[in-house]
Amino acid sequence: MSPKRRTPADKLDTDWLLLLAAWLIATSASLGSLFFSEIMELPPCSLCWYQRVFMFPLVVVLSTGLLPFDLRVVRYALPLSALGTAVALYHVLLQAGIIPESAAPCTQGVSCSDVDLLVFGFASIPVLSLIGFCVITGLLLALFRRSSR
Repeated sequence: MSPKRRTPADKLDTDWLLLLAAWLIATSASLGSLFFSEIMELPPCSLCWYQRVFMFPLVVVLSTGLLPFDLRVVRYALPLSALGTAVALYHVLLQAGIIPESAAPCTQGVSCSDVDLLVFGFASIPVLSLIGFCVITGLLLALFRRSSR
């Protein structure tokens, strides 16, 4: 039996699912962020706000590429995701003590280096943000790579 040939429709379905996955992660991260601040009453620090600045628009930007499907959305979403990844990584390194607290942008209010909550016993909110941004960036890079074939 010969292997099944992939049709352009199969590629389109896979691309759409990758974009949907990125949108679901961005939406979950945004809702989780709002849950932590509004329901659990954990005030966000300055770096958390910067991460929100990059995550919240991803929900809208990625949704515009889903219906109707438009792969060009990657060029707008990828910079947001990459910059969010950089801010989240900086925040994680700050919390881990690798970057000195004197380099934190948090001059008043909530400290950026404090760990207020550990999810699953090991993941702080910035770690969850970093994971979300990395997965979204990976999905968008996969879409970019697939579209250039």
